[in-house]
Amino acid sequence: MAAAAALAADEAERARGRRAALSFATIAVVLGLPLWWKTTETYRAALPYADIDGLGQQPVRLVVPMAVVFGPGSVPRDLSRSLPFTDVQEMEISVNLRTTVTSRYEMRYRSTTAQEEAALFAATARVLPSSPEADAALHPLQDTTMGSLTMYVVPETSSLLPQGINVYVGKHRSALVRAVGSLAALQARLREVTQVMSFTASSIAAALSDRLPSRQLGPDARRNLKSSLGYEITFSLLNPDPKSHTVDWDIEGAVNRYVKPVLDKLSLVANFSVDSQILYYAVLGVTPRYDKESSSFLLSAHSLPHVINPVEARLGSSAASLYPVLNFLLYVPERSHSPLYIQDKDGAPVSTNAFHSPRWGGIMVYNVEVPASPQASLPLHVDVDMARVMEVFLAQLRLLFGLSREEVPPEFLLESPGNEGLADWELDHLLWAHTVENIATVSTTLTSLAQLLDKIGNIVIKDDVASEVYQAVASVQSAVTKLSLGHLQAAFQASKEAVTSSERAFFDPSLLHLLYFPDDQKFAIYIPLFLPMAVPILLSLAKIVRETRLRTKEPTKMD
Repeated sequence: MAAAAALAADEAERARGRRAALSFATIAVVLGLPLWWKTTETYRAALPYADIDGLGQQPVRLVVPMAVVFGPGSVPRDLSRSLPFTDVQEMEISVNLRTTVTSRYEMRYRSTTAQEEAALFAATARVLPSSPEADAALHPLQDTTMGSLTMYVVPETSSLLPQGINVYVGKHRSALVRAVGSLAALQARLREVTQVMSFTASSIAAALSDRLPSRQLGPDARRNLKSSLGYEITFSLLNPDPKSHTVDWDIEGAVNRYVKPVLDKLSLVANFSVDSQILYYAVLGVTPRYDKESSSFLLSAHSLPHVINPVEARLGSSAASLYPVLNFLLYVPERSHSPLYIQDKDGAPVSTNAFHSPRWGGIMVYNVEVPASPQASLPLHVDVDMARVMEVFLAQLRLLFGLSREEVPPEFLLESPGNEGLADWELDHLLWAHTVENIATVSTTLTSLAQLLDKIGNIVIKDDVASEVYQAVASVQSAVTKLSLGHLQAAFQASKEAVTSSERAFFDPSLLHLLYFPDDQKFAIYIPLFLPMAVPILLSLAKIVRETRLRTKEPTKMD
């Protein structure tokens, strides 16, 4: 009896031990492991991967609202429909296989209103008919929405346009077009006007130059500045020989008078900051060649690229800037190398004695009179003609922004933008190009970010990062929608917001994957902590399995 009771007690103790071991194992597996895995996992907020992948293939349609206004006696003879009516011209711009860009001109043909007719008549009735007067009088009467164009068709014999001029392009968003006999000829002339006043296939390709093969680009495609939220402009005076020259330049007054009106007009495109500096004993780094015939020193075109690097090392502004820096340098040659002139590729002297470097800036050589007598009083005081200097620098600034007027048909007359530096339609030209470039930049940025996060799974994706990504995607989609509706300004603002959000997400410090442990290191850290607890549980489970097998075999032996 006592032995049986002892065996029963021993069996009950072993059963209690098995239940305890199973309870510990169950708690560890069912509750412990999931809780540990959940508390140590990398938090990754959901991202719109499908929308990001679709940004690069999203078609972009550039819509230009365009009014064609016929003055008295200018309606084509073969016009089959009565005014007003609307016509649409759509054409695909070839960029690459992945990007689809189409242009759509929504042309509304109508007659002049009473106010427009009176303005044209007043400009024609002057003693000297004036196209600028007509442009100024018509400006308050037309649609001034950014991206829109207004073409005023005047009679073929109108005196508003000078002899031999068929198109006058004003400072705003309108043009005077001389009428022709047929509607087809008029439409061909209007297409030429839109090629000047609006975007072109080459300008769109230049905006996407970083995403196209070099063989598809023109020679000047990479000259234009890349779109940016801001630019820094630095004017530098280089005086390599202060013992011979004391140079005085009124850079503050020149900036306020010549540069500020231009930057005020460009403030919609980006933010600008301007500073200036004077560098002494700063040489170009290239020894000019002495020409005996002209008794002057010459810098050839092939040596100009070697001029920038030694000078740039002295500027010291680009390293501390978050935005692209545009450098405009005024170089006063040292006395031993004066006068100094720049030659073009054909060996002819450059009229401005200046050159520009794509996406960098420009350099102008400013020669001063060298005293013939060696006993002349030194240093020589020099007052810089800032009007002449700023005329060159502003022309270079226009080139850097892609606002060249070199390819204008000879029968076109373009009004000078005056003190503002660029016309309203030229500002629209920048907005078209920068909007398309911003859309492409955001698409590339978000695609790279999505690929990075998909490849490295241990990077934490915080909610604020995901929010910026969602905001960038929504802004790009909004920009594309606004472009298709012809709302250029709203589209550009949406594209800027998309760039800001995408850059905030891409450069967020929390995305540094080295801040977090990969899975193999996580197991290496936690296994020494869990192993002392896991060994007794595993041994108990092994013992339970072994005893269970023995009990299942005992009845067979008894038989």
